[in-house]
Amino acid sequence: MGFTIGGIREMRSGSRRRGRTAGAAAVAEYTGLRGWAVVPGTRAAAGVCSCGDGGCAAPGAHPLDFSLEVPAGATLRAATDAWAEVPGASLLLPVGRAFDVLDVAEAPGRRALVRMERMGLPLGPVTVTPDGRTQFFVAPGAAAQLPGLLYRMGWDDADLDLRALGAGTFVTAPPSDLGGLGPVRWLRPPPESTVAPPHARLLLGTLAYICHRL
Repeated sequence: MGFTIGGIREMRSGSRRRGRTAGAAAVAEYTGLRGWAVVPGTRAAAGVCSCGDGGCAAPGAHPLDFSLEVPAGATLRAATDAWAEVPGASLLLPVGRAFDVLDVAEAPGRRALVRMERMGLPLGPVTVTPDGRTQFFVAPGAAAQLPGLLYRMGWDDADLDLRALGAGTFVTAPPSDLGGLGPVRWLRPPPESTVAPPHARLLLGTLAYICHRL
C-alpha cells in the first residue's frame, strides 16, 4: 500500500504514517507556536516533480495549491486536520510576511553564524539545505532593502554569493525533503518563544565580509 502526490508513489505504509505524523506536528508548531503560515508543497524523486510537469523549474520546491495554506495561528487540531488532506506534501513557508531570508552558500554561512554567535549579535533561525545553502531568517523587508544596505556598507560592487528572498517566494522548512536531495535541517532552531527576527543590517556586514573572503 502507498499514497500518491501528483504521480510520485511513496511506499512503506509505516514510514508514511511516521512521516505524516511528523509533518503534522511540524505544521502545528510553525502555525501555532511560531506564527508562520505553512503551504503544502510538491515532492521530487530522481529530478521529477510530483506536479507532473516535465519542464518544472523548481522540482519538489513549489506549492501544491495556494488555497490549501494553513494560516498562522491555526490550532493543533486545525493544522493536523489540514495536513491529513495532503499526505506526503512538503512544508513550505511563505517568505515576506513574518520574515525574509538571506540565502548564502553553506561554507560562508556556517562561518558567519559562528562569528556572529561569538559577537553576541541577535540572530533568528538558520537552516541548511541539501543543495549547500544556508538561510538566515531576518525581519521582513530585507529583500527590498538589500541593494541599498550593501551600497551603504561598501559591498555593492563585491562579487558576493548572497541574495535576499522576499514576498512571493517560499522556503522548504525542516523536516521536509528539498527536491529529492535530502532534508532541510536547522543550524539554529527557532527560539522557544516567539521572537521577532533581527533586521538584515545587523548581519549583513559579517555575511558580506566572509562571503568576500572565500
